[in-house]
Amino acid sequence: MNIDKIIELSLEEDLWYGDVTTDNLGIENEISKAYFLAKENGVLAGIQIAEKVFKKVDASIGFRALKKDGDKLSAGDRIAEISGKSASLLKAERVALNFLQRMSGIATLTNKFVERIAPFKAKLLDTRKTTPGLREFEKYAVRVGGGYNHRFGLFDMVMLKENHIRAVGSISEAVNRIKNSTYSYKIEVEVTNLEELEEAVKCKVDRIMLDNMSFSEMRKAVEKYSGKVELEASGNVTLETVGKIAETGVDFISSGSLTHSYKSFDISLLFEERK
Repeated sequence: MNIDKIIELSLEEDLWYGDVTTDNLGIENEISKAYFLAKENGVLAGIQIAEKVFKKVDASIGFRALKKDGDKLSAGDRIAEISGKSASLLKAERVALNFLQRMSGIATLTNKFVERIAPFKAKLLDTRKTTPGLREFEKYAVRVGGGYNHRFGLFDMVMLKENHIRAVGSISEAVNRIKNSTYSYKIEVEVTNLEELEEAVKCKVDRIMLDNMSFSEMRKAVEKYSGKVELEASGNVTLETVGKIAETGVDFISSGSLTHSYKSFDISLLFEERK
């Protein structure tokens, strides 16, 4: 993905016909200083993206980051200081905040999940449930928050889900077709019960996703197959359930909520008052 291109498109979306407010204030030659202010506690992600936004609008803008991605923020913390033409700062403000607030929101939520499973071996994974066009940004934010990326797209891992299996008739048939076609990719199979799990294990796949299984079913799966195949839990993964899921002993826990149900982090851009 071309990060610069995505930023350019985002600015084009906002400045399609110019900034009819700023462009009519007569401040073309005025200089201002501003700063990003955290309004709540959380984890920062996207500070370099925010800087790129300002530089795309006006390469002469000065940008000094006071915090780095991954830093824990407290309400009232200054995150960065920006200086330059007032009009340029105003035109870049919203797009920069859109990236910064959303990426920090994802990193903050991810970190909360990671803290809940810290006593256990399970690694937290994201999914492909991302905002179209922004996957690279959102998956990066997951990593900043302490999580790990599952496959980036359909191209980097074989993952046989329920509809793939229904399309060919069975787990065994689906795996056999994949192995007979290309066996250079890691293979994961989604199962919904212990019978399907046993079938998938016999197919000698690399990882098995336990989809929406009960805690007792997951524990039985771990007791029988831990160390023989990687086990990933998915479905109904919330802050309230993730610790109990990790307790079962699974190797991975994947959650789409990291990138589709986060709350944007509260950050403001404030101009310094003129003296």
